[in-house]
Amino acid sequence: MTVPTPPIAQVKKLTHRELAEASAIRSIPVALPEKENGNMEYKRQVHHATTSRLRSLATQMSFRLDEGNGSCSYRLGVEDGGCHSLLDYCAIAESARVLEGIARSLNAVVLERKMIQGEIIASDDGTPVATNLAPTIIHERPLLGNGKDHLVVDEEDYDDDDEEKKNPDDVRLVAKPGIFTRCELTIQRVETHLLDPSPISLTEATRSLSIEGGSNSTDKPVLSGGDTPKGEDKTSVAETLSSRNVRVAVVGNVDAGKSTLIGTLTTSSLDDGRGKSRTSIMKHRHEIESGRTSTATTHLMGFRSTGEPITGKDRIRANKRKTEDEVARESYRIITLMDLAGHEKYLKTTIHGVSAGMADYALILVNSRHPPTHMTQHHLNLCCSFGIPVIVVFTKIDGCPEHAYKSSKKEVVKLLRAPDIGKKPFAVRNEQDIETCIGKLHTLAPLLETSCVNGQGIDLLQKLLFALPKRRRHEKKLNRPFEFLVEDIFNVPGVGGVVSGFVNAGELAVGATSHVYVGPTDDGSFMRTVAKSAHIARINTAHVTSGQSACLAFSLNKELRKKLRRGMVVLKESPTSTKEFDAEICVLKGEGTTIRKSYQAYVHILNVRQSAFARSIEIVNNNAMGVPGSNGRVDADDDDDDTIVLRPGSRAKVRFEFAKRPEYVRPGMRMLFRDGRVRGVGIVTGVPTKVEPV
Repeated sequence: MTVPTPPIAQVKKLTHRELAEASAIRSIPVALPEKENGNMEYKRQVHHATTSRLRSLATQMSFRLDEGNGSCSYRLGVEDGGCHSLLDYCAIAESARVLEGIARSLNAVVLERKMIQGEIIASDDGTPVATNLAPTIIHERPLLGNGKDHLVVDEEDYDDDDEEKKNPDDVRLVAKPGIFTRCELTIQRVETHLLDPSPISLTEATRSLSIEGGSNSTDKPVLSGGDTPKGEDKTSVAETLSSRNVRVAVVGNVDAGKSTLIGTLTTSSLDDGRGKSRTSIMKHRHEIESGRTSTATTHLMGFRSTGEPITGKDRIRANKRKTEDEVARESYRIITLMDLAGHEKYLKTTIHGVSAGMADYALILVNSRHPPTHMTQHHLNLCCSFGIPVIVVFTKIDGCPEHAYKSSKKEVVKLLRAPDIGKKPFAVRNEQDIETCIGKLHTLAPLLETSCVNGQGIDLLQKLLFALPKRRRHEKKLNRPFEFLVEDIFNVPGVGGVVSGFVNAGELAVGATSHVYVGPTDDGSFMRTVAKSAHIARINTAHVTSGQSACLAFSLNKELRKKLRRGMVVLKESPTSTKEFDAEICVLKGEGTTIRKSYQAYVHILNVRQSAFARSIEIVNNNAMGVPGSNGRVDADDDDDDTIVLRPGSRAKVRFEFAKRPEYVRPGMRMLFRDGRVRGVGIVTGVPTKVEPV
């Protein structure tokens, strides 16, 4: 469609008086007033936008897209009250160009760009008046394409001759001043990798295009960055974050460089040797100052279907990382890296992170310049106790003396071959080695050498992470009752009580009719409330399924919000709690410990952590029977179980009782107990008593 452009001599600029008069008479309605919520946005004009203004507009468009479940409409040249803004074609076309560039930076495309003229004309005295004639409506081609090759829609909506049918040859737009124009844009978000492997940045999108090179062009639209690879599945963000999300725990000694490695992987930039990478992912100020991680945090690393990692840095703000929603929408496969503390002071935080993290694999980081410490051995035992396959990564290999590295590697191999670990070391030096060890990680322990300063081994580690198959199949739990494990709580102004955690089973559709039970509280009861909304990777969603890390917002008053705590669960039906539970435990070999009746330890059961004591003990097998008690006898059939003493390697059935409050526990949950160090692991076999909700 060719738009005639009048000579510069014929263009008459409006004076300040004329502009004031036009503002005073913008009272001719052409649409209903704008609503604060919803997926419809009105704009008078967008021109000469600064960088901060572009960010504000992008945030607003992202909100409208979320309100419309990925689709929104913009009406340009329309006031908030629904009246015509009385602007000419050039101003409206420029505004449409800017908004289309903003949409493109959000991984969205303009499906329809409709220009409307002739609704309002100027009378003889120059006063705008509405006309009864049919307006002129022209469907222009979007400047960056409508994404018809990438969206799954009806083919008839994107007929090649569609624009020619809508735009007869005898209909033209008029670009002269005084011809009042408005525009309607329909914008659709394209999830994950379907649109473009490399969406253009906000500033680049809004400044690199021109009106002459866009709306007048009749060539087939081409999306910058290339087409979607052939054979690639068209999937949603929700599916990517559940069925193709591999969770990897990163543990190691305090000086192993865990946060630095995660920062290098997620930002796609090398470290400077002075904490540049770790600073970008650390959460608290004292962590940045000391260089020690004290909290368990998660970070997303995305891959395209070809195995190429997603660049983690924002193109506009070079020192800023991409947000989780940006990484999730661009990725075909996601690796969730869990940064855990390495210092012995924060060992209980690390144990809880491994227990509640639902990790598929674990990276054991070892400083190649120093032999592994007792904390490295403890982290290795912790992961193997939960049955998590381990991958050993030697860090700081640049500038490391050869004898120091050989000494460290020798000690690590010795730890892996120990009877309580039973792993066979396997050095990974190329892609063929990765193919060899994948699928055998329950018996093999891959060894890699990396450096975050010169990049040695980083590419090989990325390829290994991409090749890891998902071990936990949470999608098989969809038919089970909904179960959400609460890991953290927030009080968001204007929203209310919000909890974050992991969907362990089932699925939930949030909304006004989504009634759930949250608890147990200190007295064992559950609070019945409504799950108003949900987010996954900071993306608003109406449906959460098992295997996803999500946030839920509840309709709770101020008093009930105070009862929220970590370790709670969100259930859809049949909420129960208990102070007692039966478990079959195995005492780990290592430092000696004595376990008998009334033994008290700190128990970790998924996200639950509380002190508990043993009420009764029953020996499971005679081969691992405990040693005699004070009376010198051991009789598993004796009613008095004070005589039973468990030593390292023993197996027994124990009834535990929580010391403080009831918790939600069900058979099949994996547990761990410690008294400073990890003493044993086990499986919950039964819940003898249940406290019904009040």
